[in-house]
Amino acid sequence: MGTLATLFTLAAGTMFLVWLGELITEHGIGNGISVIIFGGIVARLPSLIPNLSTESIIGILAIAAFALALTFLVVYFQEAQRRVPVQYARSAFRGGRMYRQQGQSHIPLRVNMAGMIPLIFAFSIMILPATFASYFSNSGGWVESVADFFVNQFQGGRGGVGQSPIYWVILFLLVVVFTFFYTMVQYQQQQMAKTLQRQGAFIPGIRPGPPTEQYLIRVVTRITWAGAFFLGFVAVLPYFVGLVSDVQALTISSTGFLIVVAVVLDTMKQLEAQLLMRNYEGFIR
Repeated sequence: MGTLATLFTLAAGTMFLVWLGELITEHGIGNGISVIIFGGIVARLPSLIPNLSTESIIGILAIAAFALALTFLVVYFQEAQRRVPVQYARSAFRGGRMYRQQGQSHIPLRVNMAGMIPLIFAFSIMILPATFASYFSNSGGWVESVADFFVNQFQGGRGGVGQSPIYWVILFLLVVVFTFFYTMVQYQQQQMAKTLQRQGAFIPGIRPGPPTEQYLIRVVTRITWAGAFFLGFVAVLPYFVGLVSDVQALTISSTGFLIVVAVVLDTMKQLEAQLLMRNYEGFIR
């Protein structure tokens, strides 16, 4: 009965947070779910202050340098774009006659089009093996041995020593795979080639229709490699930090750091758009 009550409580709390996130999104403050996740991560920051007091000056400076470098990388890859030039023909009336004029624009293809979604998917899947194995950890015999193996590899063992290198390698590969998967899903939904053809636009040197579609897929695939390896690097960064440093105060993972910076950037852009629509003046110069 207690388990059932816990499940209903978790489900009700999740639905409430989803509803609250939708309200935040509707009012244009930002992506509601991301803002709630952002709030949960930032709320843990005050608890780090006592840990910092136990570190040396060199350790605190190392944490600050690491945070600045990671912030630079996140902002750089979040804002990086591959601009594909596009030409289009427009009609204009002059002296009672119609003239065709050529205009130029570009398609901004983001390097990290998938955002933080691949990280969430990958970490969610990596939790499953150890979770299922923990149910059989006291079964005895070879079943217990197999269960202990998965617990040791994916959860750091019963003593919480830390995940093994196998865990981080699989996590890196999953992040790369999910980045390509989610990017292609997003690209297919946009239907860029058909939109360009309907608007009378074309990419210089590329025929409209299927050739444009193939060209855009090649470009998206190439730039996604950079975004996928960046997200994979962010996912496994705590492992390398643990190898070269014994600083224990940095308990916020690089994934949480990515979420915080990405949410701040997205919220600033949405607020800027709201200000420009209403006052014709924003706060980003």
